[in-house]
Amino acid sequence: MPWLELHLRLESAEHGAVENALDAVGALAQTLTDAEDHPVLEPAPGETPLWPHLQLQALFPVERDPLELLVALDGKLPEQVLRSARFARLDDRDWTRAWMDHYQPMRFGRRLWIFPTTIEPPADPDLVVVRLDPGLAFGTGTHPTTALCLDWLDGLSWSGENVFDYGCGSGVLAVAALRLGAGHAWGLDNDPQALIASHENAQRNGVLEHLSLLTPNSVRPAACDRLLANILLNPLLEMADAIARTLKPGGLAAFSGMLKGQEVELIERYRALFENFDVVQREDWIRVTAVRRV
Repeated sequence: MPWLELHLRLESAEHGAVENALDAVGALAQTLTDAEDHPVLEPAPGETPLWPHLQLQALFPVERDPLELLVALDGKLPEQVLRSARFARLDDRDWTRAWMDHYQPMRFGRRLWIFPTTIEPPADPDLVVVRLDPGLAFGTGTHPTTALCLDWLDGLSWSGENVFDYGCGSGVLAVAALRLGAGHAWGLDNDPQALIASHENAQRNGVLEHLSLLTPNSVRPAACDRLLANILLNPLLEMADAIARTLKPGGLAAFSGMLKGQEVELIERYRALFENFDVVQREDWIRVTAVRRV
């Protein structure tokens, strides 16, 4: 059946009120997309996983009168959101797949690629492919801190080493490590939705049996060979000793989630625990790699 689609542009802070207003006037479905070019594969460290500028599409029965809808929404939506309203008549089709078809594969480092499930990767044994579909928190691009960590993972040699991921988010880093050749990965997050997403993405990529998902209260594994911590600076500083205990002496670590300049404080805090620090910058964000002291 055909549909009447309402398009609105809004800011992320307005999302809750707009969603409630559309539900109140009979919206059958609502879809959020990025209004500009800020897609994210994982939420930025410490951020709510919504793009700052949103495009919302709401579906109504085709017989609804657009003018009547605008009158019903007057006073319920912020004025600038109501002014952005545009209507379209849609024929019936698989809209979810059509939206996902917009997204393209991404490369990290030399051989690591992320492909949406709507695009079949080439039959190239030299490629390491992670399948990850776009969604509200996990879109087609990537926050610079995630990209920095993926580049680092691709640059390592893997032969069954295990890895611990602090703040696993979508699970993309742990899944990528397993696809590259890690023997086992542990992912820790305090958000239940992140653990659900990590479970689904690991299952989609055939590595679920090699991934253990933890909450902050879970028992930690014995010290691992490698470690990722893509979280904000303050937690990195506060949990320095606990993070160090998760890594074997001589083990490799990558810390991200810091803005330019914050690496000075991190290195000062970790200097007694790690050595051989290296700093890489992408846009305004920093990745620090180091080796656990023996």
